[in-house]
Amino acid sequence: MRNFALALVLCCTALQTEAEAKFVQTPYGEQKVLFDFYFDDPNRINAALFWIRSLMNPLMDAPYEMSPDFMDIKVIIHGTEIVTVAKHNYEKYRDAVERMRYYSELGVEFRVCGLAAEDYGYSAGDFHNFIKMTPSAITELSHWQAQGYSVITPNVMDKKFSIEEIR
Repeated sequence: MRNFALALVLCCTALQTEAEAKFVQTPYGEQKVLFDFYFDDPNRINAALFWIRSLMNPLMDAPYEMSPDFMDIKVIIHGTEIVTVAKHNYEKYRDAVERMRYYSELGVEFRVCGLAAEDYGYSAGDFHNFIKMTPSAITELSHWQAQGYSVITPNVMDKKFSIEEIR
C-alpha cells in the first residue's frame, strides 16, 4: 500500500509538470502610484520609464480599458537623472524627455526634488514645462505614501544578456 501511495504521488507530480501555467485576470481597480526615481546614471531613466509603460499599457488595454483618468501616477526625480529634465540638456536626453512629455499628456506628474535641483545649481526655470518642482523628494515620498499611494522604486540594472541568449 505504501508503494502504491508513493507511485500515485510521483505520477501526480509528473502530470503537474506537464500542465501549462494558468493565466489570471486580476480585477484591477483605480491606481494611485508613486514612482521613486533615484539613479546613479542619468541614462537609467530610459529603462525606468518602461516601468510606467508596464503599469499603464495593460490597464489601458482589454479587458480593463481603463482611461488614464483612473490612474493617478506621480514620478519623483531626485538622483542624477535630474539632468535629463533640465532644458539645456534637451538634445542629449531628447528621447527620454519626449517620452516623459507623452506620459505627462496622459496625466502622469513628473516632480523634481528642490534640494537635488539646488545641488545641481538648477531653479524651477531650468526645467521643462511639464515638470513640477517640490521642496524635497523625501517629504514628497512620505506625503504621498500617507495618502495611500503605492511606492514603486524601479530597480534598473545593466543588461548583460539579450533575451535570445538566455531564452
